[in-house]
Amino acid sequence: MRRSPTEPADPANSAPAGHNGGPPLDDEHTPEWGNGGIGNYFYWKAAHRAAWKNPSPGIVAFRIRKAERLGLTYEEYTLEILERGRHMQVEDVERIAQIKRARAARAVNHRK
Repeated sequence: MRRSPTEPADPANSAPAGHNGGPPLDDEHTPEWGNGGIGNYFYWKAAHRAAWKNPSPGIVAFRIRKAERLGLTYEEYTLEILERGRHMQVEDVERIAQIKRARAARAVNHRK
C-alpha cells in the first residue's frame, strides 16, 4: 500500500498541525559573552583587538629577538607584556619556567 506524500511516515512521530518540521526551538541561545550579564564585554573585546593589533615591524623584531633569547615564542612573550605590563628579563627565571611548563602541558593535552 502506498502512502500519499502528505501522510506522515510514522504517526507516533508526526508533528502537530501547523508545525513546519524544523528543528526544535527548545535549545537556549547562549550569547557571545556567556550566560552572565554583559558587563564590560565590548570594552574588553575592543581592548583585546587593540592589544593584538599589528605593531610596527621594529617592535615585532625586538620582541622576536627578546623571546628567542628567553626561550619563549613571540606569542608567549607578547602575552606576558600585555598581562603584566612589563618586558621580561633574563632574571625572571621562575616565570619563564612556568610559561615553558604550561607550553609543555598544552602540548601533552593537545596530543590526547
